[in-house]
Amino acid sequence: MANALIQFRMSEKEKQQAALILERIGLNTSVYLRMCMLRLIQENGLPFSMKISKEAKEGLLALWEMGEAAKKNGISEMTLEEINAEIAAARKEKK
Repeated sequence: MANALIQFRMSEKEKQQAALILERIGLNTSVYLRMCMLRLIQENGLPFSMKISKEAKEGLLALWEMGEAAKKNGISEMTLEEINAEIAAARKEKK
């Protein structure tokens, strides 16, 4: 079976920091990344928890609720131009 090349970019500083940590535990970057990919396959998902902070969760819930309200009021498909026109009209009425 042929090997596939995977590439990605990160800052040089982060690369060096990661390499130093891996060196201390006796690994190199290639071995570590291969281990991560194999574990991803083994777990059929991320091999660690992806937690969202309480604040982020509240923000996401608020965005979802606003999206639902927009759908309910028939405005979920408005373009940016339409939204700006509505805002301009509301500001005009206020004056």
